[in-house]
Amino acid sequence: MKVVVIGAGVIGTTSAWYLAKAGHDVTVVDRREGAGLETSFANGGQISPCHAEPWANPSVLPKVLKWLGREDAPLLFRWSRWDPALWAWGLRFLANCPRSRAEINTERTLRVAIYSRACLGELRAETGIEYDQQIRGILHVYRDGAEFEHACRAAEVMIRHGLKRLPRTPAECVAIEPALAAVQSELAGGIYTPDDESGDAHKFTRRLATLAEAKGVEFRWNVPIQGLIPDGDRVAGLATAQGTIRAEAYVLAAGCDSPLLARPLGLRLPVIPAKGYSITVPVAGHGGAPSVSITDDEHKMVYSRLGDRLRAAGTAEMAGYDLTLNPVRARLILDNARRLFPDGGDFDRAEPWAGLRPVTPDSVPLLGATPLRNLWLNTGHGTLGWTMSCGSGRVIADLVSGLSPQIPMEGLGLGRFTQPRQ
Repeated sequence: MKVVVIGAGVIGTTSAWYLAKAGHDVTVVDRREGAGLETSFANGGQISPCHAEPWANPSVLPKVLKWLGREDAPLLFRWSRWDPALWAWGLRFLANCPRSRAEINTERTLRVAIYSRACLGELRAETGIEYDQQIRGILHVYRDGAEFEHACRAAEVMIRHGLKRLPRTPAECVAIEPALAAVQSELAGGIYTPDDESGDAHKFTRRLATLAEAKGVEFRWNVPIQGLIPDGDRVAGLATAQGTIRAEAYVLAAGCDSPLLARPLGLRLPVIPAKGYSITVPVAGHGGAPSVSITDDEHKMVYSRLGDRLRAAGTAEMAGYDLTLNPVRARLILDNARRLFPDGGDFDRAEPWAGLRPVTPDSVPLLGATPLRNLWLNTGHGTLGWTMSCGSGRVIADLVSGLSPQIPMEGLGLGRFTQPRQ
């Protein structure tokens, strides 16, 4: 079957890889000049099912209220009466904050994330792909005792669903990652997920695109996409500035642009952009960079060692499609990294970056079929796109091929937003 994948980030590229493995004739279309140049370019680098707790949960509302009006807030909403999509998303977000909904959404996210981590391991064994990976787990550290206790309770929920999460004392945290020694006295504790990983998502995406090309996938770069062409209950083609591309099936993996492309088809995808920031710091000549990936709960930041670089990333800014680097928020990332790892790298040479992450109000991706019988969704992964990429791509390949995916699909598709809740 001829399949067009729209988007060549880590989600679109893994979709193309698994579709090609399944025997399909695959074309990937992207407006940029290469793979992984937008959301996948400089993210936090974590393969982190441990981050499956959704943003919408009972503990988030007091924090959001506390952060109102703060330009340096870890989660910043720029509310505007001229952005109805953000307000509609916000109402759905609030509806998903009760504990019962948060536990359902945690299970759904974990279902994809744990499966995806296993798929990545299989792909790595099959291809030998290298992407500055570190298979040493992720250590989530806490300074506030109440937050640590809440995290331990949340860990119990995740453990029931198959995720290994190990509470650790401050001394045990430093034993896992000695670079934390300078802040040991500030820590209330940590949670270690030994099966999690980290790596360079951009490097992975580029190299997987090369492997996919060797399997016959055609990548069409620098192609401005104008829209999907509807024809009754199906898609008839993809309109681009270089002409119409026709196929038998279409996979929408365009990140934050997915709702814009779906809307003319009558599909309302509850996905909005969340701008995240990162810095990339050279570590040569510095002995204080971590080798185990770290999540700092207080500042909502993550740190990953990528070869001779340290990636520090965090914050979320709901400001529409604006990619402007806010100097206050970029400086926040830099200052937090320098404070946690004083000898972690040459911070004067840090390279800042900002990217848009496609976020759903329940933190669960949009994965699967649509009312248009030859259009499939693979979008809305939020901060876990790198984590969920291989599993999501494999699920889409199975669905397009008419096979049953290896994980249940209940609660992962668009239907959860369009059908009455049972």
